[in-house]
Amino acid sequence: MTQSSVGVSVDGKDWVVLNASPDIRSQMANSVDMRPRGVRHTPMRAVVLTNGDIDHIAGLLTLREKTAFTVFATSETASVLEDSPVFGVLDRELVSFAPVVLGQEFSPLPGLKVLPFAVPGKVPLFMEGDDLDLKAMGEQTIGLRLTALGRVMYYIPGCAEIPDWLLDKLADADLLLFDGTVWMDDEMQRTGTGKKSGGRMGHISMTGTEGSLARFAGLDGCRKVFIHINNTNPVLQPDGPERAEVQAAGWTVAQDGMRIAV
Repeated sequence: MTQSSVGVSVDGKDWVVLNASPDIRSQMANSVDMRPRGVRHTPMRAVVLTNGDIDHIAGLLTLREKTAFTVFATSETASVLEDSPVFGVLDRELVSFAPVVLGQEFSPLPGLKVLPFAVPGKVPLFMEGDDLDLKAMGEQTIGLRLTALGRVMYYIPGCAEIPDWLLDKLADADLLLFDGTVWMDDEMQRTGTGKKSGGRMGHISMTGTEGSLARFAGLDGCRKVFIHINNTNPVLQPDGPERAEVQAAGWTVAQDGMRIAV
């Protein structure tokens, strides 16, 4: 329910965090599994970044307290960190950086394999220029396929479009955590909270003929969870008609502290 971060573990002891949100301190403090078991200890072994958005990298500044972990990022996302002096607070004697190459599997934890792949999206807001591709395919926005113990999970917190190839790719999912930023594309204009559409921000809407509810209607056999939800999205209201609609379509809305065994 707060900004998008997910903890993943195979054994319940060692954890990898998917995206380091600005809310990560409170998220970890509220999770028994993520609490330190000694001085300068953390059960977090790695952080995997799906892009360079502030809501996915700012939490790294909280994770600078002299504990060792590895940051996995594409070269484009890693350059965002390297080009900003503030991220120099990450002690490179303790915090190592590992390259993520599209289409090449890596293992941030024993028994856990992660396959990164490009999804339609744009560069972070603070890197936007005059020539902006809102549905670019490359290292700037990626999805993750995670496998462990014979089970498959996909994590895609940012996605500007759902092409047919992505539907085919997700056919083997046991669990899908997908971009639920906005309910409708012009939601921010309708609510008077902003001028940008969901598409302009690089996010697909839940509703509409090309929205996630319609496009994933045929994706059966897996648990589907909306994550990365904007505070303007009416689906956040537990008793609202929008929540009832997504539940009827087989979706769950992510909550802080939610635990899912895949």
